[in-house]
Amino acid sequence: MKKFFQKRIAIPQDHGSWVFLFSPLLIGLSAGATFNAASLALVIVALAGFLIRQPLTVAVKAYSGRRPKSDLPAARFWLIIYGLIGLAWATELVMLGYTMLVWLALPAVPVFIWHLWLVSKREERKQAGIEILATGVLALSAPAAYWIGQNAYDPLGWILWILAWFQSAASIVHAYLRLQQREWQTPLGLADRFRAGWRALVYTGFNLVLSAALGAFGIIPGLVWLAYLLQFGETLFGTVKPATGAKPVEIGMRQLIVSSLFTLLFILAWG
Repeated sequence: MKKFFQKRIAIPQDHGSWVFLFSPLLIGLSAGATFNAASLALVIVALAGFLIRQPLTVAVKAYSGRRPKSDLPAARFWLIIYGLIGLAWATELVMLGYTMLVWLALPAVPVFIWHLWLVSKREERKQAGIEILATGVLALSAPAAYWIGQNAYDPLGWILWILAWFQSAASIVHAYLRLQQREWQTPLGLADRFRAGWRALVYTGFNLVLSAALGAFGIIPGLVWLAYLLQFGETLFGTVKPATGAKPVEIGMRQLIVSSLFTLLFILAWG
């Protein structure tokens, strides 16, 4: 049995990706204001869907010659475990009357297939586009949790989705900027630093303006913009103070902390 219980096959190794699962999920649960049996089912389904990516990726690597075929038994084992868990709790959601939530899983299929195709071609690294699309799929847990908590469909759930997804997208673009900076061999002037960081500043700046506007019109609570101010401030600081020579793990941990604080601020401001 030891060959089946391998952490590198059972658990995603890109630890920073966990925040893209839990941030929208916690935001939706908090905004919904109620945690019940359906909420628990949603959490387990979302977690199973997130975890199954790792053994499936390992299996594709093994079949494409990137990993030894000896990894396949463990990959198949965890595919079955996560698949059965996800299916069982998805069935529970349907039995509880939340059939419409099943439709939210459909966008994951083409994104997942695209990711696995890239893996088979050894081209999955530094693919910001598909990473942003994948976080958009994960962010669908925010409206799902919100609708369960409210026990009714509410268009505000889609606003939660947009807000959660756009934050994840901005976080990814910011991280890519910091990773680019670590390779700079010579110091750049301030103007060049801003030219390098313009995209990240546009993403985080747009989110700040959007959240402030939605709050000003009374569509969302008026202080939610403070959470986006945190990420914009971090990107502005990162643009002015490049991460030259920094280790990727340091960049990842710092952004993980910022994203966690964002989630906490968002929840507090919404409440």
